[in-house]
Amino acid sequence: MRALAALLTLAAAPAAAVTCEDVDHLGVSFTVCDVAASEDLQLFLRNDEGAILGGFNAVERFENRDLLFAMNAGMYHDDRDPVGHYIEDGVEEMRVIASDGPGNFGLLPNGVFCISDTLQVYETLEYQARQPDCTYATQSGPMLVIDGQLHPRFIKNGTSTNIRNGVGTTADGSRAVFAISNDLVNFHDFATLFRDHLNLPNALFFDGRISRMYDSASGRSDFGWQMGPIVGVLAPED
Repeated sequence: MRALAALLTLAAAPAAAVTCEDVDHLGVSFTVCDVAASEDLQLFLRNDEGAILGGFNAVERFENRDLLFAMNAGMYHDDRDPVGHYIEDGVEEMRVIASDGPGNFGLLPNGVFCISDTLQVYETLEYQARQPDCTYATQSGPMLVIDGQLHPRFIKNGTSTNIRNGVGTTADGSRAVFAISNDLVNFHDFATLFRDHLNLPNALFFDGRISRMYDSASGRSDFGWQMGPIVGVLAPED
């Protein structure tokens, strides 16, 4: 709660559209970035020719604008097409996948991050029932926190650890808080970062192992695997 309050206070300052800081939770280091719904938060996947952008620099070149913040935003196939539901600028590229299956995506319940006038993480069945009007949406899984409860399959002291990233949203949809672990972390401890440390009612796992982040203010730009969907905040146009 204290960490989120500090982020909200800092993010309210007019000099910083996006505020990122390192926090410690259960002995693990995380970088946490707070973004208001009023910022130019978008999803990026392809250029005008349909080719996958795949990286932070490619997004900046395509948009001809600087990124303030970005990270990978959902699981993808070998060709980097989204595994689940994907909407960009109001156009649906991939339908909702509500069935279970192998891998983390199929570890139900999974969810959808929706960007509109508000920012919301929805459990997938709730998303289907509500049918919100999302300008951008990306489906991933598993859910980390569902209405204040941890995913039922998470195990305290679980031995499956990885670099992981995800997003949580405030109850009123006014802010999204993105997090990436700087150390190996299991699902249970990653989920409690959002529920207990950041006091967010809903949070969604984006990915592990390939997790990467860009933060203009600190000069951080992670290298590694080419990505599928990317979420990011563009700097204001001149």
